[in-house]
Amino acid sequence: MTPEPRALSRRRMFGFISLAFLVGVLLMAGLAALLLNIQERRTEAAEFPLRIIEIPEDELDPAVWGVNFPRQYNSFMGTQDDTVQTPYGGSVPYSKLERNPRLIRLWAGYAFAEDHNEERGHYYAQIDQANSRRVQIVAQPGACINCHAAEAPQLIASMGWEEFNRTPYLELEPQLHLGTSCADCHTPNTMELRITRPALLNALEQRGIDITQASRQEMRSYVCAQCHVEYYFLGENRLLTFPWSQGMTIDDMEAHYDEYGFVDWRHAETNAPMIKMQHPEFELSSTGIHARSGVACADCHMPYVRDGAVKVSDHWIRSPLTNLAQACQTCHRISEDALRERVLTIQNSTYRLLVSTEEAIVDAIDAILVAQEVGATDAQLEEARHLQRRATLRWDFVHSENSTGFHSPQEAARILADAINFARQSQISAERAAAQPGATAQQ
Repeated sequence: MTPEPRALSRRRMFGFISLAFLVGVLLMAGLAALLLNIQERRTEAAEFPLRIIEIPEDELDPAVWGVNFPRQYNSFMGTQDDTVQTPYGGSVPYSKLERNPRLIRLWAGYAFAEDHNEERGHYYAQIDQANSRRVQIVAQPGACINCHAAEAPQLIASMGWEEFNRTPYLELEPQLHLGTSCADCHTPNTMELRITRPALLNALEQRGIDITQASRQEMRSYVCAQCHVEYYFLGENRLLTFPWSQGMTIDDMEAHYDEYGFVDWRHAETNAPMIKMQHPEFELSSTGIHARSGVACADCHMPYVRDGAVKVSDHWIRSPLTNLAQACQTCHRISEDALRERVLTIQNSTYRLLVSTEEAIVDAIDAILVAQEVGATDAQLEEARHLQRRATLRWDFVHSENSTGFHSPQEAARILADAINFARQSQISAERAAAQPGATAQQ
């Protein structure tokens, strides 16, 4: 071998060795950085939650809790944002009566026909209730405070359950200063989930459910079920009660109310005995595919997010439409546009059914009015009024539930189909009553 090829070979060998050494150094540096990062994340996780102060058992102010739990507190303060709008909801306040005047006739004679606005975020729960004209129009009981003020559990503890519920709202209102609080759902210092509202505990016990045996995943729905449910005020003491004695479907709840002979108000135009439904998100969602698959309310409305090594729930409680990546794409591996289209397809269909139902109920009301004008008796109109009650009960169940059908699309469609059917039956019954000789003879 000549000297020149031998020198070239040595240079190549030296280059390979240098390259291998450089790659080795880079790998060792990367490994060292990885190990350091892991150690930092372990330290960060080990220190979570950081105990800076002791939070008293009776502390309600979220800002105090936020000293120890800044991630949760900072995201919860997002519920102050009242500029978020979705096609059928959001946090922008507006008059629903002005947007949909049919509501005034559907609820004629009830306070909701005088004042009904789009709700804002959880931060405003107490503020919006205090500012609602409904608390002035009707002498509401203290039971209304259960879901609107953080002070409710403490007032219940000091006054007793029955006394708290029957005391007029306006007497207790000066003691209310906070809406939703960390204390509503968590124990201080550990953040363990808990139930603080007796009405849910009573309803679950009635159904044979031992809350102490609930899993954390179940609790991530139960804490929401303290308020996002249908309820009524039972008896002279106005006890806040969930109508779940026979089950949680609309048909079960109707049977519960009929057994009690319960009436919220008499319709101002038709004198039908009516029931006002209240935000039954928990009941409707319980029949949907997500709940049946073990998905909790918080999975979608408070999805887990990562901050360094720490995984926490996003406490900006809001529509998943505003946060599709965290709320939906964790399970549904399709684009945000496709997810949004899927949601809006369901909501658009439900909305059209809601409108058809409202039109059918208004037609029934008009038919009953005609029958009354020509002298139909209460006995002749009993069936039409009962059917109006049944139709409105079902329409209001879907209307007042805040997902516009998304929580359980098939069940929402079934309920509204029944509502339209009952409304048309009411209309026909009223028209027959108006045509009876006994009615026209009294003109």
